[in-house]
Amino acid sequence: MCSAAAHPNTPPAVIRPHRLIVALLALSLWRPEPVVAQTQPVVGLITKTDANPFFVKMREGAQAAAKTHGVRLMTGAGRNDGDNAGQVTAIENMMAAGARAILITVNDAKAIVPAIRKARDKGILVVAMDSPTDPQTATDAFFGTDNYRAGTLIGQYARAALGARPVKIATIDLLPGHPVGAQRHNGFLKGFGLNAPDAKATTLGKTPEVVCMADSYGDQTRGQTAMENCLQKNPDLTVVYAINEPSAAGASKALKAAGKEKQVVLVTVDGGCQGVRDVGSGAIAATAQQYPVRMAELGVEAAASFIKTGKRPSGYTDTGVALIAAKALPGVDSKDVNAGLSLCFGRK
Repeated sequence: MCSAAAHPNTPPAVIRPHRLIVALLALSLWRPEPVVAQTQPVVGLITKTDANPFFVKMREGAQAAAKTHGVRLMTGAGRNDGDNAGQVTAIENMMAAGARAILITVNDAKAIVPAIRKARDKGILVVAMDSPTDPQTATDAFFGTDNYRAGTLIGQYARAALGARPVKIATIDLLPGHPVGAQRHNGFLKGFGLNAPDAKATTLGKTPEVVCMADSYGDQTRGQTAMENCLQKNPDLTVVYAINEPSAAGASKALKAAGKEKQVVLVTVDGGCQGVRDVGSGAIAATAQQYPVRMAELGVEAAASFIKTGKRPSGYTDTGVALIAAKALPGVDSKDVNAGLSLCFGRK
């Protein structure tokens, strides 16, 4: 005889009511685990190098601003001043990562333009900071120092500090054709009272008073070598203009080694904390202070606004500059070292 469970006419098993209620209650309490997605839009920051204190501070400022505005910062840099290929690679990497906006301090104002054009053609906002492209309209906007004015300020100070002594100038420049290098160099000549190209020129002015010109690529070691070479040819130099504080530190080291530091008025541009301390110690006579943190804040803010509203920034925004000097001179507007230290690489 077959068992009841195997009989073809046996009715299906009955689910008891209390078990059904328990099952439905458990189902009502279950919720799927949320899928965690990367919702923060990406903003890229590409600096000339990742070692120069100026760009270290800019990156720190951008990171803080990115947190404030709810965006994720992706960073990249060239290996050194003038490294265009490294910056092109950084742009390509950021495009591949889905960056909605890219902030860049360009190494080569002309050579970088095709890479920037590709990014903008894909709808990416591109903003230049500190250094403009050539032409400046290759980016949506530019936030940076008025470099011609920065040069003019230190030129005025050097002229006043030199007094009646002979004028024999060495310029420790950036690299050929860079607009920032040209603007600072030519602004210095203008401020010193010499004939100079205007702010739009990308060539370096030269007058008879400029007895030596050398490129440093903004690097301390190269700045020292450039200064040593200039001193060999012109040991009676009285004024030295340096493109930035790392190159000025190199020039100062060479001057001290040659025992010439007291006969030369050394001026430069940047206004970083170490540079201001060098002004206080007398290694540098004066520096024109820039504000890279302010550049970064404005850049990230503009990028976040674009991502949110689609509105693109445009034109040039001057982020400020001030002359920092240990000794105030008649007719030259300057701030002292304490003021410079309170603002070094920060906001104006």
